[in-house]
Amino acid sequence: MKYLCMLQRLYALFETLAAKLQPLFALAARIYVARAFFLSGLTKIRDWDATLWLFSNEYHVPVLPPPIAAVFGAGGELFFPVLLVLGLAGRFGAVGLFFVNVMAVISYPGLEPIAIKDHVLWGVLLGYLVVHGTGLWSVDTWLLGRLRSQCAAKA
Repeated sequence: MKYLCMLQRLYALFETLAAKLQPLFALAARIYVARAFFLSGLTKIRDWDATLWLFSNEYHVPVLPPPIAAVFGAGGELFFPVLLVLGLAGRFGAVGLFFVNVMAVISYPGLEPIAIKDHVLWGVLLGYLVVHGTGLWSVDTWLLGRLRSQCAAKA
């Protein structure tokens, strides 16, 4: 029984440490995924003619005409990562990037298996952020804390 209690205390210590590291890991995941998409968006706007050519000839986005798909794709890759890194409407940013990620995989049939692994990793990290939130180090957490204090003061 003595060893079981010692094991329980060690596990509780590990749980406490892991909980304290969660904001750091959430921030790292947000930055990692956001960077990949933001750089892709910058590449798209850097040479818009090439982007339009790619969306007309290589990418086959369902339903949308190529010029509109290009605007939505580049816009999503530039807008959602900013939300994600800041943690401002972070779950919305993660859902938006998840959708952009899925569209990228669906619309480009020539995607190599190694690139698909990247998209799977990004999808898993984004899914985690949607379910668990962007963590304590986010604008969302700061804003919610301020709103709670203001609402409590008025109650």
